[in-house]
Amino acid sequence: MADRAVTVDGTRWSVSVLAERAPHGRCWRLVVGFRSPEPSSRSVWATYPSEFTSRSALFAQADRLSDDAIAGLLQQQLV
Repeated sequence: MADRAVTVDGTRWSVSVLAERAPHGRCWRLVVGFRSPEPSSRSVWATYPSEFTSRSALFAQADRLSDDAIAGLLQQQLV
């Protein structure tokens, strides 16, 4: 995923993604990290609701996610 950022409630968040797999698991999950440059904010990590048997398919899916979908995932974590 190329460098991305989303704005939620007036705060701009940098977006990072990684692949996670449980020990002895077959499927990879997409984990999205959010960081804000504001000193009072915290980092937020969320699992995107999908699984893939291929890491490359997982990262291809991450590239196709819309900014609205990513912002929605962050909003769910902030409530």
